[in-house]
Amino acid sequence: MERGSAAAPAPAPAEDGEGCAGLWELPVECCERRPECGRCSRPQKVCLCPFLPIQPLKVSTCLYIIQHPAEESRVLRTVPLLAACLPPDKCKILVGRRFSEDRYPELATMCRSTNTLILYPGAEATNLEEVAVSASPSVMIIIDGTWSQAKDIFYKNSLFRLPKQTILRPLQALCSFQLQHGAQIHHSKEHLLKNGLYDKPMPKNKRKLRRMELLVNNVKI
Repeated sequence: MERGSAAAPAPAPAEDGEGCAGLWELPVECCERRPECGRCSRPQKVCLCPFLPIQPLKVSTCLYIIQHPAEESRVLRTVPLLAACLPPDKCKILVGRRFSEDRYPELATMCRSTNTLILYPGAEATNLEEVAVSASPSVMIIIDGTWSQAKDIFYKNSLFRLPKQTILRPLQALCSFQLQHGAQIHHSKEHLLKNGLYDKPMPKNKRKLRRMELLVNNVKI
């Protein structure tokens, strides 16, 4: 560039949508949802009802399925299959993250009953063989979600800490089988933080830092 000459003007920025010229005129394909079976909630082409009991099973135990909202949209969800095998009054599905006594008085009553069990592992969990179930119908609470979702629901709802926990031994056996077949050990964030093994950058968000501090100090969050 010669001395004293003006720099060439920068090209004007393209107007919004100019780079997508022509795309807006393409026809939009309407995607129709595949028809679902009203019983098992699966697409009719892969309906599993022929493999389910024709009549609901006669059981004395009532199941309360506490389902995380994210589980409703999973393609391979299994709760509808369970509900299809049991009488409506023996399988009740409650979807949500928070369950207060005011909004769920029936659930609160069940949680306070001595005949109610919650399938959740923990240091205070009891083996099923040691649980004495009386002749009266019992209630079993199951949290449906990923481990992190189930943990969040369990610790943020005091009602679920009232019933007696179970399922510790089956979970230990499941983990053992997985390790024997090539699964890798993954420590929780709590374990990594307490043992100085957490190698990721610490968050700048004060709220996240506070949550990590609570984890290290054994505070359930």
